Amino acid sequence: MLSAGNYTKKSLKLLGMVALFYASSSHGTQVRVNVEGDHSDLRDNARVFVGEVDGRTADGLRRYAPTAIAQVERSIRALGYYNPVISWEVVESDDELAELILTVEPGQPVTIRTRDVKIEGPGGEDPEFMSQIPAQPAEGDILHHGRYNALRQAIQNRASRLGYFDGEFVTRRLEVDPAQNQSDITLHYRTGERYRLGSVTFLEGHGFDQDLLDRFVTFESGIPFHADEVARLNSDLSNSGYFSGVDIDASPNRAEDGVIPVDIGLTPRPPRSIGAGVGFSTDVGPRLRGNWREHYTNPMGHRRGAETELSELRQNISGWYELPLDPPMTDSLRLGAGYQRENIEDVDSERLTLGQQWRHQLDTGWMQVLSIRWEGERFRIGEEERSNSSLLLPGLSYSKLQADSPLDPSRGYRLQFDVTGAHRAVISDADILHVNVLARGLYTLADNHRFLTRFNFGGVATNSFSDVPPSLRFFAGGDQSVRGYGYETLSPRDANDVSIGGRYQLVGGLEYQYEFVRNWRIAGFVDHGNAVDDVFDPLATGVGMGIRWVSPVGPLRLDIAKGLDEEFGGGWRIHFSMGPEL
Repeated sequence: MLSAGNYTKKSLKLLGMVALFYASSSHGTQVRVNVEGDHSDLRDNARVFVGEVDGRTADGLRRYAPTAIAQVERSIRALGYYNPVISWEVVESDDELAELILTVEPGQPVTIRTRDVKIEGPGGEDPEFMSQIPAQPAEGDILHHGRYNALRQAIQNRASRLGYFDGEFVTRRLEVDPAQNQSDITLHYRTGERYRLGSVTFLEGHGFDQDLLDRFVTFESGIPFHADEVARLNSDLSNSGYFSGVDIDASPNRAEDGVIPVDIGLTPRPPRSIGAGVGFSTDVGPRLRGNWREHYTNPMGHRRGAETELSELRQNISGWYELPLDPPMTDSLRLGAGYQRENIEDVDSERLTLGQQWRHQLDTGWMQVLSIRWEGERFRIGEEERSNSSLLLPGLSYSKLQADSPLDPSRGYRLQFDVTGAHRAVISDADILHVNVLARGLYTLADNHRFLTRFNFGGVATNSFSDVPPSLRFFAGGDQSVRGYGYETLSPRDANDVSIGGRYQLVGGLEYQYEFVRNWRIAGFVDHGNAVDDVFDPLATGVGMGIRWVSPVGPLRLDIAKGLDEEFGGGWRIHFSMGPEL
């Protein structure tokens, strides 16, 4: 019988060096390992163990052969082959260095006869512990020392993650019978009692109200320890925008009677920041952006800021003041004001906005926003006289974003539903019900094949459409809408061929991307949609191809699109944009 000890630890480390071997194996190593049969894993691991050998004479290789054989034996034993037959020869040539060729017949592998894994103590009754024990290696599997080590490590890691800090293996044994090509795994782990999280103490020197900090703590004192709870608290504090440093001490060494006190040291960030940037899209052309933000104005964590954007077609400036609620990482009350001027196609408008938003994240993960805003808009459509609009617009919004990466996700979705309205009886010039629905999805197959789909529906109900300001009408076309058509050129037109905006918007798109090198993708797409007065009116179609670059600040997109419907102004267009795909 053989027992696995330090050897298996070394094997596991060396298994991870296969990629490094490939970087060097093409540079003239004098030892070649051939493994008979379909055993690329054995061949690769053997090459890693042997390493790179050069600068040896033929006699030197003959003397080195026993060492190389021993290394190969150890390498394939780590993968469960204990009875190999290895032959060797040294091949000499006139114009090249001599080469030692090892030929390996791996023989029959050692399989796992029995697997005896037991968790003793309270952890054995804990479903959260037991459900995370790996099923591999299982009885009947080929013995793989790396997977055996991973099983042992997984048990220890799970115990630490769940607070069984006194846990230990009472039996840890791997027995191998090479003559019978069988092995037996015995792992008995005693967890001991589970530790608990104690009270949270914020160390002095941060300058914030205790009430604000307490709202970041989402667990009760005395709950069973879970590393995820500590990690979540760390993440929430770090992402709050208040602190440049968060140091949480929840060491089990400080526990009393199994209860771990949680001490947190906080380093406030500089209270103010200023940002500026230059951007470009084919929708609005070059644009300048600037923002000023005060990350905390008082110990209660209130914030305020101002933003501006300047482009040829659109100019705006806005300011806001925000109060954190409970919990402060998701819930807030924001007061805002803004001014925007637009001159796009046949529409010229100026809009002043005052309002507030209450943001609240539901237990389901959906973000709920209740808002009320007043909008005063002065606008002119075509050659008509300038009109004025005053609306008080209460609103309700629900949104959810699910993605496996914030910058460049491989799969995920975004759903959003917005409804606002106004009534003449409440300081408004029109009766309006405005609805907008957005859905986006992303899925990746085989790492390189990405499929994106999107759908957008909007509608406005009113008894006097002429009183609806342009900001609440619908226009389609452009980088983020139907490509192959100009920005907001898809819209119903009046008798003077002036684009006046539609009652409805229907836009959908399907895109395929292929990543041909890391962070570079080619794309093909089809878009279909329009802004219309009747949902059964004709829609416009655009098709095209493009290239994507995943830059450090997000994806950049360059598309060449063809609008297929000339009656809607379709033609060849270049579209450039940047930003998240969900």
